[in-house]
Amino acid sequence: MEIIDVWAQLPTARFMREPWLASLWRWTSQSEDPPVPKPEALIAEMDAAGVATSLISAWSGPGGDLISNDDVEMAIDVAPERLKGFISADLNDPMGAVREIRARAKTGKFVGVRIVPWLWDLPPNDRRYYPIYTACVDEGLPFCTQIGHTGPLKRSETGRPIPYLEDVLLDFPELTVVGGHVGFPWLDEVVSLIHKFKNFYVDTSAYALHRLPESFVSLMKGPGKDRVMFGTNYPMLSPTRCLERLDGLGLDDETKAKFLAQTARRVFKL
Repeated sequence: MEIIDVWAQLPTARFMREPWLASLWRWTSQSEDPPVPKPEALIAEMDAAGVATSLISAWSGPGGDLISNDDVEMAIDVAPERLKGFISADLNDPMGAVREIRARAKTGKFVGVRIVPWLWDLPPNDRRYYPIYTACVDEGLPFCTQIGHTGPLKRSETGRPIPYLEDVLLDFPELTVVGGHVGFPWLDEVVSLIHKFKNFYVDTSAYALHRLPESFVSLMKGPGKDRVMFGTNYPMLSPTRCLERLDGLGLDDETKAKFLAQTARRVFKL
């Protein structure tokens, strides 16, 4: 069965030195000075777990790029049949962000835009995001973000789905929005948005599948059957670690196929 990982990244040395990562290293039982992963290492991890395609993300923050769009494009060029990218953008330079999104979209190497709100300490209904949403709609690119509590040592409030993402979904009915990292502890709000907006999706990145909350698994089997996608948050979690208890979720074959790849193929036009 095909598997697509919708949230991975290849951190740079600058990214790995960020002090807010300390909590993630503790949670994932990794050293606080892990090696900087190369594209070849990611491909090897994908092969070990049977992952066909990974979508790797750029990271832009108020202090500049932690993983630049150029970094992502160079990684894709190592294995273009296995890797696609997410564009990131500078919220403080709205027109520059729009131009960057439009230019990168034309390369065919990028399948969406990702902004991590806690990195900016700005919720997604802040006015500085709105030019980016317009560019996403114009280019046919999903907007991907993080929902739920913040694992790194940053505030969690920006990850609350209601009202922040709800405002965006109301203002941009043509925009496909993907909330990464499940959305805990606001799972009732995630379920509400799934019911209310046909253009809202969620991924399971940052969770080994056996650690998913029971209510979220119920969502996957019910109203979220066509809306939940598999993700890892590599290198914080490996594909093998995330998938090792997949069968324990009790998904039927149709739901499992949608979760692992089919929904991602549809959303990201792969």
